[in-house]
Amino acid sequence: MTDPFSSPELHGPVAVTGATGFVGRALTARLVEQGIVVRALLRRQDVKLPAAVERIQGDLADPAAIDHLIADTSLVVHCAGAVRGASREAFDRVNVAGTEMLLARVGQVHPGVRLIHLSSLAARAPELSHYAASKRAAEDLYGADTRCRWTLLRPTAIYGPGDRELLPLLKAMARGWAFVPGVAEARVTLIHIDDAVAAILAAAASVDCIDGCFEIADNRPDGYAWSELCAAVATLRGRKVRAIPVPTALLSVLGKTNLGLSRILHRAPMLTPGKVRELTHPDWSCDTAAFRQASGWTPRMELQRGLASVLGDS
Repeated sequence: MTDPFSSPELHGPVAVTGATGFVGRALTARLVEQGIVVRALLRRQDVKLPAAVERIQGDLADPAAIDHLIADTSLVVHCAGAVRGASREAFDRVNVAGTEMLLARVGQVHPGVRLIHLSSLAARAPELSHYAASKRAAEDLYGADTRCRWTLLRPTAIYGPGDRELLPLLKAMARGWAFVPGVAEARVTLIHIDDAVAAILAAAASVDCIDGCFEIADNRPDGYAWSELCAAVATLRGRKVRAIPVPTALLSVLGKTNLGLSRILHRAPMLTPGKVRELTHPDWSCDTAAFRQASGWTPRMELQRGLASVLGDS
């Protein structure tokens, strides 16, 4: 893969939505390290980001803020997205309506801009959950009449320093217990945050990725058995890791209970019946060949080193 930072797409200001999220924060830091001007759309100004970032007050429901964000940009990277919610409407508000507004403003203010949209592998199976359905609906907004040069990326589960979703599971494994959702024979696909950021940059630098949708994962696109993950953590921490199967029926009860409590407490839940269906889905394998060929990108983070970046090596 050639140096993505030599691409003209990365010479002018780069606009980032979701810059305070896991991927957006890592991407922003990488761009700033390279001396690239980054504009971030922020609801709050008191968030921790590199001082060099240009902060645009607003959100994806604010057309004036979006216009300010994308004016004279070379690239827009759309990382914003809702990952927690108690209803389809809660996800659609950001994932669908927010994307629709962004595309409308890009088309009117700066048609022809390059736009990289970070979707999710879950969009491949929209029947599983409100989250998956909202991500697929957002993808469906793109087409031949979209007035920008777009690329959709579908990463599998992203992990690494700064992640909060997979961290509890990985920490439990580091303590010697792997709580395996569904059946132990299921396989898990992963991608490290460093490789996910590199994929975004590679997509931006490649004309062959324009108007395409691509799945991305690490160098094991067919995934890992839970026994392999347990063995990797055991090697890293020097202790045995026991796999504890958590039956789907129990997860379903927990998901329904958590959803009910979230509505009473007015909190956005993570574990819901839909999330349980995602966790126990039998096929999250990725076909990364198309993206590798189009972009020249190759994932570089091996599992052992990636886990060490989260859990440490002792």
